[in-house]
Amino acid sequence: MGKSSAWDEVYEIVREIPSGTVMTYGQIAKLCRRPLTPRAVGWAMHDCPEDVPWHRVVSSKGSCSTDTLPGSEPGRQRRLLEAEGIGFRPNGTLDLNRYGSDA
Repeated sequence: MGKSSAWDEVYEIVREIPSGTVMTYGQIAKLCRRPLTPRAVGWAMHDCPEDVPWHRVVSSKGSCSTDTLPGSEPGRQRRLLEAEGIGFRPNGTLDLNRYGSDA
């Protein structure tokens, strides 16, 4: 078996996030065996395989960050999270204490 990339490690972690919970880019970066920044985790999520629940990764403020990406469907991440039972505050953030995961 060949060496896995840092991105593969990110994908493994994200696949372990249970439905109805989220992790931040920073949390994932800290869990990686290789030194990665939260921004690098974000880049990994741009090209993730279809079986990776990318929508369960949010900013450190509990907000969806995919709405700002070119070509991204506005509100899609939030709709996917809401379908898993995650609620949002009026300001568009979610409660990381309530919905956060240690995966």
